[in-house]
Amino acid sequence: MYRRTLQVAARSVVNAAACRAACGKTLEPETCSRALAACQLAKVSAPCSTPCRTLHITTQLRNVKETPQHSEEEVGAFTKLIEAMGFTAPLKYNKWKIKIAALRMYTCCVERINYDDFFEKCSLPDTLNSWFLIAQLHVWMCLVRMRQEGREGKYMCRYIVHSMWEDVEQRSKIMGIDAIHRKEAMKAMTETFYAAIFGYDEGILSDDCVLAAALWRNLFNRQCEDPKQLELMVEYVRKQMQFIDALDGEDLLLTGEVKWRPLVEENAQSILKVVTPTYNDTGL
Repeated sequence: MYRRTLQVAARSVVNAAACRAACGKTLEPETCSRALAACQLAKVSAPCSTPCRTLHITTQLRNVKETPQHSEEEVGAFTKLIEAMGFTAPLKYNKWKIKIAALRMYTCCVERINYDDFFEKCSLPDTLNSWFLIAQLHVWMCLVRMRQEGREGKYMCRYIVHSMWEDVEQRSKIMGIDAIHRKEAMKAMTETFYAAIFGYDEGILSDDCVLAAALWRNLFNRQCEDPKQLELMVEYVRKQMQFIDALDGEDLLLTGEVKWRPLVEENAQSILKVVTPTYNDTGL
């Protein structure tokens, strides 16, 4: 109910904005400011009779290469039965290679990110929880991309998430958190992660205002007061998804190599040329 109220409030603000911006641009500061106020007040604005601009959605992004969607993979009755029992039927690629690629992809989510930039630009505290919120955002983007790769991609997603929880637990142990508080923290992080997954999925499939609301709730923990920070993160997520969609699915399944675009760059609308990764027969 609370999420629905925020969504309606955010969309109402966008629908009331004057149509003075061309379609395809990222969230404007004025619109983002109103979206932030709507999220904080959680009230629906009154309808306005002025003309409304078309909502900005992912399919309206300019200069975005349209990624062909994979059709649902046809599997036999025996495969469905095996997987319904909790087992994994034979895959196109070796399972061990996919597990290694999943670990590499998760490593890219935590070691190729400049966390100091996020702490500074988004005014986030330098804590384990802030690190987790940033990491889970990048893990979610990888999950969105790999779910497009059929059964192999879904199998890889399981081990990306598994690697994340193993890493979080090890980091909490290194920080000296006792077993009782560590168990409570892991439970809270698990709830936060799956709630964020639903929110981000809704945001990436909707307009910028819905995505901004999801980021405000999950990444900023409802404590962001600067609309420019929301605007920056909306732009960041859009350009990263644009970039990841251009990566070859087979290379991702065999290597797991992902290079992230910087948080701040001069031309965020441009898509960088993807460097084809190299791998050997053993997937190493």
